[in-house]
Amino acid sequence: MNNLHSILIGAILINTVHNPDQYIFDFKHIISHGRKKIGVLIGAGAPVSINIGEPGTYKALIPNVEGLTTLIRAGLECEFREAFLAVESQIPNSNIELALSRIRALAEVIGQSKVCGLDAEGFKLLSKKICSLIYDIVSQPLPTGENPFSDTISWINGINRNHPVEIFTTNYDLLFEEAMERVKTPYFDGFSGSKVPFFDPSSISNNDLPKRWVRLWKLHGSIGWSQSTTGEIIRSNADAGSTMVYPSHIKYDQTQSAPFSSLFERLKNFLLEPDTLLICSGFSFADAHISAKLSECMSANPSSALIALQYQNLDKEVYAADLAMRCPNISVYCRDGAIINGIRAPWKLGDPPSKNWEAIRAEYWKDDQFLLGDFKSLARFLAMSGGGKTKAIEALTESTTDE
Repeated sequence: MNNLHSILIGAILINTVHNPDQYIFDFKHIISHGRKKIGVLIGAGAPVSINIGEPGTYKALIPNVEGLTTLIRAGLECEFREAFLAVESQIPNSNIELALSRIRALAEVIGQSKVCGLDAEGFKLLSKKICSLIYDIVSQPLPTGENPFSDTISWINGINRNHPVEIFTTNYDLLFEEAMERVKTPYFDGFSGSKVPFFDPSSISNNDLPKRWVRLWKLHGSIGWSQSTTGEIIRSNADAGSTMVYPSHIKYDQTQSAPFSSLFERLKNFLLEPDTLLICSGFSFADAHISAKLSECMSANPSSALIALQYQNLDKEVYAADLAMRCPNISVYCRDGAIINGIRAPWKLGDPPSKNWEAIRAEYWKDDQFLLGDFKSLARFLAMSGGGKTKAIEALTESTTDE
């Protein structure tokens, strides 16, 4: 009997598929109405979607971890470069995160002894140089004209909402700030004041601001932050970058102190509110401290939902998949398949959910692949769902009216 039961369950799982039309129909309804509490979590993959290269070439506005590692390696000189390469050679599958962790660890323990040609003071200088290079690479202006960040803000502004949209990001850049300021969208990031804006933890825990104000929470800090002579975190370009949580082994420890503890508490409080949706894009879920917080909160609040829109195929998105298999209210949408309600299955188109749906389908489906894992495609999809008179929106409105 047990064998028969196992065979039947196995047969069901083998034949299971997910219809992207069904889930995008529901998703589009949620993001185009202002009744639900919506947050977005944006990771390092978002600025990668912006191409600033010459025609026929691709150059990301801000690179991912692999690209960042290559640029750091090329930017170091003399004994710093030799030490960095030596450290990298000792780390399997090395990248800038792992290398910087090792460099900072060596700076803490070796004293005047030399390792890879540097003593503790040398490794401290190397760490500082790497952080300076990261700052230079990340300090990119938002391109003029339409771009994914502007499209996202267009979507936020295009709908009359019952609740403010909250943007959580692990990125250090100022792209969202620039996108909002271009169109005069008011936002709050936890800082108050004009001459020397200071961080106010108490203001993060309440919702006293008007709902049209976007909440922008920089979970790992910002290149626009610095530390005053008294140790206070301020928003300033002077000594900018000194408070960024650079990718290394001390990242978790740093996020437990101010101002990061307040920002992570805000993420937790958002996820624990009833009937919330967190949309994730450009985020790999490899950050253990963030993934642990997401898993904890989603398990504690079954009325919340998280939709992770991932760029790669499902078998490559191991961190996101692991979360989704443990928490049924976490869904992962990848190029070739999805995990929804804890069920892993490939995509397969079904009957259109409404008349003229093909025009809308073209926004998220092409060549048998799901497109919204690319932040650029997602942002455009959001913008076109924000009340604009696009062909796809008109088609959906027409079909709904006919029915």
